[in-house]
Amino acid sequence: MNNFDKYTDQAIALLMAYGPKLLLALLTLVIGLKLIKMVVNLLDKAMDRQKVDLTLQKFTLSICSITLKILLLVSVASMVGIATTSFIAVLGAAGLAVGLALQGSLSNFAGSMVILFFKPFAIGDVIEAQGYIGKVKEIQMFTTTINTPDNQRIIIPNALLSNGCIKNICIEKTRRVDLTFGISYEDDLLKAKEVLRQLISADARALKDPGSEIYVAAHADSSVNILVRIWVKTEDYWGVYFDMLERVKLTFDKEDIVIPYPQRDVHLIQQ
Repeated sequence: MNNFDKYTDQAIALLMAYGPKLLLALLTLVIGLKLIKMVVNLLDKAMDRQKVDLTLQKFTLSICSITLKILLLVSVASMVGIATTSFIAVLGAAGLAVGLALQGSLSNFAGSMVILFFKPFAIGDVIEAQGYIGKVKEIQMFTTTINTPDNQRIIIPNALLSNGCIKNICIEKTRRVDLTFGISYEDDLLKAKEVLRQLISADARALKDPGSEIYVAAHADSSVNILVRIWVKTEDYWGVYFDMLERVKLTFDKEDIVIPYPQRDVHLIQQ
């Protein structure tokens, strides 16, 4: 019975000594979490008003929330009586261990920072990178997701994107369609160029400024190659590309302009 009374007295003494601190720390934790939520919401609304890129906005809010919660936990630990320096040292050691274990993930995280701040591409852009071409669907903390033209989903680590070559296909408002058409050496070169010029003029999608260009590109083995360069709006690129291929073939047939097959002259010498 004496031991029970002794332990009871010790428990009451500890409760009297640390109870208020624990209660205050718990109250601080609850209020702090609510305040952090309010701050994050206010930052979210402010970024909405400034029309910040959606991916950058989510990323910034996540980092802000995590940082504030870590600071809150350190403050609550110091209120309870835990040595702040020791607590920070433990967090630092844990962070170092996690960092060594997740080197690849951290490099992807750094890559996402480069992409978000330097913006080599954005959601909705069509890019070519790491051997793939597709439209950017998501830019996440560690990876970027693109959809290929045949609707396959490709997930690329951000470290590869930030350190590799990226071709942003649709970032500019205009693009140039380059096409080469071969005619036979017997055909009228000037007539063929005039036919091509009329086909380009008849297409309203071909821009007048800068204007289109038609050149003789090469005297090839079987044909005279004519290079056609047409400036169009980016969204009209593929439409003009495929339409011109079809229209040139049909018009050349109608005008008796021959698109020759590859051929060789073989000379047989009799002994």
